[in-house]
Amino acid sequence: MPSKLRQVLPLCLAFLFPSVSQAEAEAGMGSQEQAVSIGAMPSRGMTMDQVKQKFGQPPKRYDAVGQPPISRWQYDGMMVYFEDQYVVHSVATTDDAK
Repeated sequence: MPSKLRQVLPLCLAFLFPSVSQAEAEAGMGSQEQAVSIGAMPSRGMTMDQVKQKFGQPPKRYDAVGQPPISRWQYDGMMVYFEDQYVVHSVATTDDAK
């Protein structure tokens, strides 16, 4: 493989595949999940206060369990998981997944 192509190919693939996978994910979502797009959900490392500021009070909170303590907040169309005070994961949900 020519050296120029070897340098450019990984960069091209890095730009191509994330946009394709996000488009595929959004195409398969129902209307409720489309309202909570990937960019609109809390990101890893945000604090509980930052999540409340951006998304408001959660309609439902689940108490922390385990060690380290993991709690979760349920919003319409998403669930946010916290370890102590920090977001570790956010997922889009449907009505039947709550």
